[in-house]
Amino acid sequence: MIKLISGLILLFLICPLLSLAQKLEKIWETDTIFKVPESVLFDAGKKKLYISNIDGASGAKDGVGSISKMKADGKKIKLHWVTGLHAPKGMALYKKTLYVADLDAVVGFNAKSGKEVARFAVAGAKFLNDLTADPDGNLYVSDSETGLIHKITDGKAVVIIEKRTRPNGVLWYQGQLYFVDAGAFFSQNPDGTITEIAKGMERSTDGIEPLGNNNFLISSWIGAVYYVKSDGTVKELLNTKDLKINSADIGYNARDKVVYVPTFAGNRVVAYKLEE
Repeated sequence: MIKLISGLILLFLICPLLSLAQKLEKIWETDTIFKVPESVLFDAGKKKLYISNIDGASGAKDGVGSISKMKADGKKIKLHWVTGLHAPKGMALYKKTLYVADLDAVVGFNAKSGKEVARFAVAGAKFLNDLTADPDGNLYVSDSETGLIHKITDGKAVVIIEKRTRPNGVLWYQGQLYFVDAGAFFSQNPDGTITEIAKGMERSTDGIEPLGNNNFLISSWIGAVYYVKSDGTVKELLNTKDLKINSADIGYNARDKVVYVPTFAGNRVVAYKLEE
């Protein structure tokens, strides 16, 4: 009887922990209407999503790239909200301006009208990929081809991180710059040194989204989304590699805990509920 009671007590203690296991549950997906969607950015203020479409080759200056806009529930889609870009990828919002990384320049658009309001050339850039902004309006953009991360202040770009393998996702969060590079997750310290937070993910690490308590979601383009804890523990929440469904630069609605996954070659955006 004592053994039975002890077992029941142990089961009672374990069950709540099991119920807290993180997972993603698909809640909706769009039709295949997008043109190689690379990045999704959630605008919490307007409850809208911005989607960058490469359309042509990911490194071509062909002028066929675009940005779409839709409601956070996947409805009321403006497919060709902004056109004439080359290979637009990561995006960042600062006040009323939406910025996008477009191969060798960062381009800014009025977030309501879609009118171009800024263009910052990055000397020597070959494959500008992801983009983030800090509270002062400084922009940080990765160049996956050259292994550099640039900081743009008042329209002028300077290199702040170099000699990386293939940096992609960048995130300014709580006074610190985070980035992913070839399957690992890093932060840049105030003195400029780099700290490795986690490793062991698929080498095509792409987007980063903060969850609070120093936990993050990280996607890999090949078809994976990971839950990365503050202690460096990595848990795979989504694996669509065998289905050949990509998961590029994800977006996140923190209030409703919804993850938006651009499927790149799949031409869809898929929404998942994050259960923690």
